[in-house]
Amino acid sequence: MKKRMLAVVMMICAIALLFVFALSGRKEPETGFAAYKVIAHALGGINGYTYTNSYEAFIANYEMGTRVFEADLLLSADDKLVARHEWTGNMSKLLGQLTVLPAAKQGAVLTYSDFMDSPILDLYSPVDIDKLMDLLGAYPDAYIVTDTKELKPELVTRQFELIVEAAESRDPALLARIVPQIYSRDMLDMVNKVHEFPEIIYTLYQSRDSEEQVVDFVKETGVDITMPVTKASKSFVRQLKQAGARIYVHTVNDQKEIVKLSRLGVDGFYTDFVPEDELAGYPGIR
Repeated sequence: MKKRMLAVVMMICAIALLFVFALSGRKEPETGFAAYKVIAHALGGINGYTYTNSYEAFIANYEMGTRVFEADLLLSADDKLVARHEWTGNMSKLLGQLTVLPAAKQGAVLTYSDFMDSPILDLYSPVDIDKLMDLLGAYPDAYIVTDTKELKPELVTRQFELIVEAAESRDPALLARIVPQIYSRDMLDMVNKVHEFPEIIYTLYQSRDSEEQVVDFVKETGVDITMPVTKASKSFVRQLKQAGARIYVHTVNDQKEIVKLSRLGVDGFYTDFVPEDELAGYPGIR
């Protein structure tokens, strides 16, 4: 009888231990920026158009459930920070501005007034860093991921000084919802000298680092990673996950590709046309 009771007690203890181990291995749900899988590329697509970086694109994608928005940010000719992907004639054409800008300005770096006074596709409104901060103030669960593109230390410093000034002039708490992208390992120190943001994404599209260098940098700094789809190999993703990074890829609009990459271990996606609420319904999305 005693042996039977002892066996029952041991079985109960074993079951209890298994239950404790199962609970300890269960990941807590992510919160804040990390809770979202979608990053709206160039503030998100709108009516089939991409790269607008427009006020209306932000609003339209927010209303569809997206909460994280990548914004292209460039310096104007008179040292203002504005949301534009590039200063080229092709971009002026893509944005439908050939009739609103004289030929000499279509591929040039615009002044702030020229930029803000040039409607996008005759319908949409350009934004600058001040308007982006106003949007963060109006939508307290939204985040901005910066795509500032510059590599020269003086330009990087100036861009982030303007970002910090715009946020602090409204509410310093806004800085917690700005996520800088860096383009090299050295750029992390440049940004940190201006302000230490709680989240940083190292984007690899300009990087010449080896996979080993990127993995070591993640271990040293705790940054997250975004990369073109072509770089997201199974082994690289696994190493980055083991190092502690969240992993994003860009730019993906196809459901099958998103599901495939998610199964590979990718955490999030820069996309033009897939809102956060829609992505949650894809089969196999973790």
